[in-house]
Amino acid sequence: MSRYAPVPFPQVKLEGQFWRERLDTVLDRTVPSQHRKLAEYGILDSLKLPDPPPPLRFPRHPNGFTVQVFWDSDVGKWIEAASYALAHRRDADIEAKIEAAIDDLEKAQAPDGYLNCWYLGREPDKRWTNLRDNHEMYNAGHLLEGAIAYFQVTGRRRFLDVMERYLDHIYATFGTGPGQRPGYDGHEEIELALMKLYYLTGMRKHLDFAAYLVNERGRQPHYFDWERERREAGEAKQRYVFANYEYSQSHKPVREQDKVVGHAVRAMYLYTAMADLAAELDDADLQRACEVLWKDVMDTKMYVTAGLGPSAHNEGFTHDFDLPNQTAYAETCASVALIFWAQRMLHLGLDGQYADILELAMFNGALSGLSRDGEHYFYANPLESDGTPTRWDWHTCPCCTMNVSRLVASVGQYFLSTAEDGVAFHLYGGIASQVEIAGTTVGLREVSNYPWSGEIAIHVDPQEPAAFAVKLRIPGWCEGASVTVNGTPIGLDIIENGYVTIDRRWAAGDVIGLDLPMPPERLYAHPGVIMDAGRVALKRGPLVYCLEEADNPGGRVQRLKLPRNAPLQPEMRTDLFDGVVTLRADATAIEETSFTQLYRTKPPKEAPATLTAIPYFLWANRGRGSMVVWVPEATA
Repeated sequence: MSRYAPVPFPQVKLEGQFWRERLDTVLDRTVPSQHRKLAEYGILDSLKLPDPPPPLRFPRHPNGFTVQVFWDSDVGKWIEAASYALAHRRDADIEAKIEAAIDDLEKAQAPDGYLNCWYLGREPDKRWTNLRDNHEMYNAGHLLEGAIAYFQVTGRRRFLDVMERYLDHIYATFGTGPGQRPGYDGHEEIELALMKLYYLTGMRKHLDFAAYLVNERGRQPHYFDWERERREAGEAKQRYVFANYEYSQSHKPVREQDKVVGHAVRAMYLYTAMADLAAELDDADLQRACEVLWKDVMDTKMYVTAGLGPSAHNEGFTHDFDLPNQTAYAETCASVALIFWAQRMLHLGLDGQYADILELAMFNGALSGLSRDGEHYFYANPLESDGTPTRWDWHTCPCCTMNVSRLVASVGQYFLSTAEDGVAFHLYGGIASQVEIAGTTVGLREVSNYPWSGEIAIHVDPQEPAAFAVKLRIPGWCEGASVTVNGTPIGLDIIENGYVTIDRRWAAGDVIGLDLPMPPERLYAHPGVIMDAGRVALKRGPLVYCLEEADNPGGRVQRLKLPRNAPLQPEMRTDLFDGVVTLRADATAIEETSFTQLYRTKPPKEAPATLTAIPYFLWANRGRGSMVVWVPEATA
């Protein structure tokens, strides 16, 4: 099969209502408000290296750590998100704000290329002394991604030049050559950024250094031990707060890892780079490691919403089937990073199982992190609530804010992939693009009201008639799909790896009709997930649903039980969130008021009720109230 590659985000125009609404919100409200917060919290001022430096906004923890060491990364992610936004709508004010940040970064850069504003401004004698905890390379990676995105949209390479000078410094400092340190960062990120730079420039040194970082990780003697022993006496008191190096996936070489452990975001970033390298270097062992780790996540560690990481303690994984609902951490960043990994795995062989998870994470685990107004966020995404959690307008560590905005602003890059002889549609939702296939320019326009409806039309308009393949993903959740070309049905006897292929000579005006039925369905958890025993989750198409108190008045939604055989009725509600499909069903409700003591021998009274469910990503947009994804089931 020909090798497929994603169509770059600037070449994909979002036209469908669902993503256009989210994009407009990010353009109009999220990106500007994030810049205001970066200024309000002193993050932008930190780029100016004020002398003397002001008191810390966020004091050091008992172990000596402060989140301010990450501030460069927040600026990098904001520039990246803002750059993606510019691809949809040029904005002179946003461009000026990006240029101002680049001015400060360029002035801050040391003569030898080093660029980390925490160390340059506060601890210049301690740079490169604590990669385990303070993550200079992680910061560099996010700055690099911002520089790449800005160059792709504007063609301006000043920021990219700054970052390439920094990379030359890093390449000279780290490695296995004479006088170099065999180091890598405690928080993976620069690896995937370097792969982006390699794809942009074709320069082998970027690929080679990404491979070095991945290959060196977890080797013995352990770099973090070597580094700790060489710190100054005072710095040596900064203790490592975790029992072992599983937290940073550096407990063993990556090709030997077969269980997903530690910090969820770090893991996903690492696996993203591993998949990139496996594809680029045709590394079968690295691909095999990715596949083993992927299976471990899918079989034992992922929430039904594609959330990852149940524990706030390590912001990550614990043990198989540990998926509590009310205390779920499920960091927004982790679902965003899962999307990155899924996209890379998808392009190793165009297997639809990866697109299924990409879509699940996008519509549920990631999108829930951004409010409808575009200015409030979730860091953690629980699957059950007593009404206490509320969205916040900023965070001491605001990584999730820019992660979800850069995802929405760049979402177009996940819809399509092309090869010399074909195009593949992975997602649906209303897009337009022009691509080069089979020696001609092909206009593509996908028209739909997805995810609310599975009725899809794809217009294929080559400048000259040409023979090539059009691959359509048939989601794993869909049964009974049908396809037509110019009104003539196409047989679906062969769906290979989740895709149906239409190989023909295409001409201007050709139209593919795709129908993906999406009746509501119930999902049941593996018995090992004891938290969900006797409960059921509701799903329609790519969307996971939840019960929220605003739609089910009368008390906490946990009082409701859904009979196993009760029909689930989809209903388009134009009065909610500018139009959503809800699910309704006959249910029973426990009468809590009948209990006057904590325990008693008689069961509570139950009464008939009507249950209404909304898409999970929309919860907590109407004030406080209880919520549940896994609904108690009545079997009678």
